[in-house]
Amino acid sequence: MLLGPALATAAPDPDRIAVNVDQAKLVKLPGGIATIVVGNPLIADVTLQNGGVVVVTGKGYGATNFIALDRTGQVLVDRQIQVEGPTDQLVTVYRGVDRETYSCMPVCQRRITLGDGETYFKSTMDQAGSLSSQASGSGAAGKQQN
Repeated sequence: MLLGPALATAAPDPDRIAVNVDQAKLVKLPGGIATIVVGNPLIADVTLQNGGVVVVTGKGYGATNFIALDRTGQVLVDRQIQVEGPTDQLVTVYRGVDRETYSCMPVCQRRITLGDGETYFKSTMDQAGSLSSQASGSGAAGKQQN
């Protein structure tokens, strides 16, 4: 008889929703939901849509829960949310104690990630905001003169 290491694989927990930070997942819930309460809105956002569908968005690393109530205050759902790290191919660069994160799919580009150094984070956010303004037509280049 050969004895080898047993591989323990945990069965997926049906009461746990796993979502990556900065990504969203659609979850179907029972009808009749009137109110949603999120344990820690810094970790996840849960938005109710028509037809009992909620959008769960990972905002920060960690675990929290959400509770869905009907109009009488009866608990219909109490689920755990686990927000995990990004799944894209990341490269992390440390410059002293400051961290910078790049998404390398296939060319490395700046990526804003929780835990990045303050200067890098602010600079990248400012660039993203400026680009977003230009794309929405609110920048000077998007205005026409008559």
